[in-house]
Amino acid sequence: MTLFAPRRLKVMRLALPVMLGMLSQSVLNLIDAALVGSLGEVALAGVGVGGYTMFMMTALVFGLSSAVQSQTARQLGADATAPAGPLNAGLVLAVAFALPLTLLAWWQAPRLIGLITQTPDVRALAVTYFRWRVVALVAVAMTLCLRGYWNGRQQTGMYLRIILCVHTFNVLASLGLIFGLAGLPKMGAAGAGAGTALSLFLGLALWLAVSLKGARGRGFLIRRPSAYVFRRLGALALPHSLQQLWFAAGYAVLFWMLSQIDTQSVAVGHVLINLSLLLVLPGVGLGVAAMSLVGEALGRDAYRDAHRWGLDALRLAWLLLATLALPMLVFPRPILGLFLADEALVELGTLPLRLTGAMMVLDAAALVLAQALMGAGAQRTVMTLTLGMQWLVFLPVAWWVGVAGGYGLLGIWLVQLGYRALNSLGFLWVWQRRRWALRDVSARSG
Repeated sequence: MTLFAPRRLKVMRLALPVMLGMLSQSVLNLIDAALVGSLGEVALAGVGVGGYTMFMMTALVFGLSSAVQSQTARQLGADATAPAGPLNAGLVLAVAFALPLTLLAWWQAPRLIGLITQTPDVRALAVTYFRWRVVALVAVAMTLCLRGYWNGRQQTGMYLRIILCVHTFNVLASLGLIFGLAGLPKMGAAGAGAGTALSLFLGLALWLAVSLKGARGRGFLIRRPSAYVFRRLGALALPHSLQQLWFAAGYAVLFWMLSQIDTQSVAVGHVLINLSLLLVLPGVGLGVAAMSLVGEALGRDAYRDAHRWGLDALRLAWLLLATLALPMLVFPRPILGLFLADEALVELGTLPLRLTGAMMVLDAAALVLAQALMGAGAQRTVMTLTLGMQWLVFLPVAWWVGVAGGYGLLGIWLVQLGYRALNSLGFLWVWQRRRWALRDVSARSG
């Protein structure tokens, strides 16, 4: 494989800003945890519970991003005269759905938080934090649409520049509001939620400013989308949103399983999962690039080219993920020692961390081709395969082996290794069959 072949360079050019932007999000999460952690364990727990609840709310609108991106890429490939039509429709859907959801979530915040924790002081703090965060849900939904549009136009650098500005502001605002610096009110842990909400509104303002300047001539906020565009966008967004919601719920079930084993397994599992989520970012970034390139090729009716883009991105993902996984395979104990002080916990996590490294490489096809399929408009296929593998295969077998069978953390991670391999083989099989291309032809002729 020639790493610097023109096609792979194009994939990397689109993927790199997305990778760096997601990396900055991970760094921001660590900074937030450090700031709130200085207030004590109750504050940290409250922000954690409130943040997870907000993540579930965001999952309900997340599908708008892939829907707008895939349809915008099609418009780019077809050289449409008003390619901002999907963006206009997405923004209307974002406000129409996210605004009532915000009001409902604010009102029912105590009940939502109560589903996760019953500890009174943690629950009270989580409700306050969540309410600050959820006021920005409309901004999140609109931002997802705007980001999807510019990613679909293959201008992913826009995302990196804006998110760096947003994260810088977020750190400064949260710092001031948590501790009452620079004349700002001292809000404690709630200040982290307020600072994040303010930064999200800033991000929306920046996206709108950029779009008014660069997309006005392409129909942005000028042309009214047709009923077909609304229906098509909704049909693409709903499966991806449901997938994100239930996929996140699956992680909650996984942590519950670990809690049924012992506290040590929860602690080690938390480290392993966070490491894997951080180090798969190259695969996610390459998947975003593949989504745009596949959609653009299909807009040109270049079905063979669309198929090649998926495989080009996958080969790069295998190479990058294997490189990142190598330290986990060779130096698992020093890596775990950075997060775990107890030698017994390091010992418990050594083999599972090696398995995590292998999982990252095996997961490449699922990471990349799932998003490539969404670029082809096959969101329903992605949802069915992803959730079917997770809820019908992995979680039941993991419970049976790890908890009921008594094989513990290692047993669950061995099952997860098999699940990741099977999941990726499923996506590779779907991609190679090219039924997604046949459905695209049928949709156009219909």
